[in-house]
Amino acid sequence: MTRSVNRTVFQAASLFGLLLCIAAAVWAWNAGLLTSQERMQAFVASCGAAGGLLFVAFQAVQVVVPVLPGGLGCLAGVVLFGPALGFVYNYVGICIGSLLAFAVARSCGRPLLRLLFSEKLLTKYSSWTEQNNRFARLFALAIFFPVAPDDFLCYLAGTTSMTWRRFTAIILLGKPLSIALYSLGLTVLFQQIVGWLA
Repeated sequence: MTRSVNRTVFQAASLFGLLLCIAAAVWAWNAGLLTSQERMQAFVASCGAAGGLLFVAFQAVQVVVPVLPGGLGCLAGVVLFGPALGFVYNYVGICIGSLLAFAVARSCGRPLLRLLFSEKLLTKYSSWTEQNNRFARLFALAIFFPVAPDDFLCYLAGTTSMTWRRFTAIILLGKPLSIALYSLGLTVLFQQIVGWLA
């Protein structure tokens, strides 16, 4: 019963976060921020350093409590702060969030994964953990290429015997490429959509 209640609370929190994001998107659309990259960047610039810090915090929390697909956060970073600074903010926020997810799972164990994620997802990747050396290799490949549920895998890694040192090295070295690919691909798509709407 407790697990069911906790899962419901988590799902409600995620839904609330999603609704907040939708409300923010509606406000930004009405303010003309979503149809003009220049207006959006000017708005963020008016927030000063707080804008960058808030975005990094959002990206970190987004890993621990997923509300939107991670790729959308990467797109937002590049659109709001430009390619170079956006990449840095994305990288820092996602790495912090990944370390937090690992720490939470290391503290709470497998029961937390059953609370946060579907049984189907757990079943699909549970075989990865049967041999720790195999898991480390598969985990590193998944982090390096944007093809797997990274947030879930960071939690899953926290329930294995993987050391903090190895996990941190994989995250710090593996994230740049996937973030860059997400950012580049989604930025091109965003620019095309804005061009159609203009």
